[in-house]
Amino acid sequence: MFSRARLAVGLQRRLVLTPGPSSAQAVLVARRLISNSSCTSAQHSHRHQLDELSSAIDERKSHAAHRRPREFDEKGNELNPYRNGPSALDKAVHLFFFTEIIRGMWIVLEQFFRPPYTIMYPFEKGPLSPRFRGEHALRRYPSGEERCIACKLCEAICPAQAITIESEARLDGSRKTTKYDIDMTKCIYCGFCQEACPVDAIVETQNQEFSTETREELLYNKEKLLANGDRAEAEIAANLHSDHVYR
Repeated sequence: MFSRARLAVGLQRRLVLTPGPSSAQAVLVARRLISNSSCTSAQHSHRHQLDELSSAIDERKSHAAHRRPREFDEKGNELNPYRNGPSALDKAVHLFFFTEIIRGMWIVLEQFFRPPYTIMYPFEKGPLSPRFRGEHALRRYPSGEERCIACKLCEAICPAQAITIESEARLDGSRKTTKYDIDMTKCIYCGFCQEACPVDAIVETQNQEFSTETREELLYNKEKLLANGDRAEAEIAANLHSDHVYR
């Protein structure tokens, strides 16, 4: 048979006569054609589908292993795992008759005839715990002497650094405070100052109504703190006594 024209060395085209293929070459060509045929590709795709199906079945089995175990009766019959749940009729009744809405409206109707839980503040006030941490105060002894011994533990333990103390020595050698300031705008009402005081001099009262119009009014000095303590001494003593068993 004649092949296509090729360029050998020069630029002129010529026809080259090539011999026909041998029997061995024909067999190889036939095998290649058979391997590339649609039937073989279909077989490969079928095998791939089988592998995917088997992997999907294994995955379902692994998911099913986490489900509740199957239950059987005395005769070996498998029991329905949802036999104790609501029936289809119950679900339909709840769906079409809006039972959930009716139950919610019934709760509202019950609360309508009960006394209200709200109070008319500030004319009515709710109870406060003895541990309530409100406005600060400095206390005195029954003799009128100041309790504070200027140990400065409250100043050291205050996480907001809101307390500033200055002290001096007395004639008998003890110490007293000449300056005791609290910046109430910094205070976080943690109660550490009250817990650190060894003589219960600085306390937090149950007064929570001390809002002011200016920031300067929230800078408490020693005189302001002593006035708060003198005004609420009975209440402070009662709260400390009721809480002493937990301290």
